[in-house]
Amino acid sequence: MTGGPVDPAHLEPVTARAWRAAEEARLGDWRLNASRGVSGRINACWANGSPERPVEAALAEVETWYGARGLPARFKLVEGLCQPTDLPERLRAAGYRSSKETLVMTGPLTSAADGRVRVLNEADERFAGVFAGASADPLDAQERLEALARIPAPSAFALAEVSGEPAAIGACAIEGPWVGIFAMRTLPTFRRQGLARAVLDSLLAKAAGLGADAAWLQVEADNAAARRFYEAAEFSEAYRYRYWAKD
Repeated sequence: MTGGPVDPAHLEPVTARAWRAAEEARLGDWRLNASRGVSGRINACWANGSPERPVEAALAEVETWYGARGLPARFKLVEGLCQPTDLPERLRAAGYRSSKETLVMTGPLTSAADGRVRVLNEADERFAGVFAGASADPLDAQERLEALARIPAPSAFALAEVSGEPAAIGACAIEGPWVGIFAMRTLPTFRRQGLARAVLDSLLAKAAGLGADAAWLQVEADNAAARRFYEAAEFSEAYRYRYWAKD
């Protein structure tokens, strides 16, 4: 049973394998990710560990790597994992500023699927339509749908319908005892009908049937509504990370 305090050094590699970038590279323990430049996790250097070279050289290599792809350099730092431990101060001195504090939350599974939800093996056109319809940024939606297609098996994609109309979606990636939750979206006209919880419960039930016993997800720290929703499902904060980028 996965329980008790969560070690970020254990869970971070699981989250990296679940949500893959279009292009990846490494500098020692640092992971360089690049996609279309929108979503933070797949367009940032995960500086969790040692770059195995002087930090000034590592920063220069990161900036060169992203510059060659027409993207700004961005770093994702989990407190307590980055090396050297003063990396935030070094980034600040180099002109970087922190933003977008994000919570990693973990919670229990459920065995209660919801009859309004169909669980699919892949994201179909109806799933993609809900995702696009619930997004304010078409490029962001396209990039995330591409990342969803890269989730390794076993995975699942949930679609809730109301009177035959696609209304809400979610996805999950399963690795060993862990299941990661992604792409929770509800179309505006179908909100406040309990569909998001129905999707979440159905994904967790599916994961439990495939051997998982605990879930993780990521939510921005200032998204109070999402935090309340997941707390109601018995999720709690495990740790936090921040993005760093130049102004």
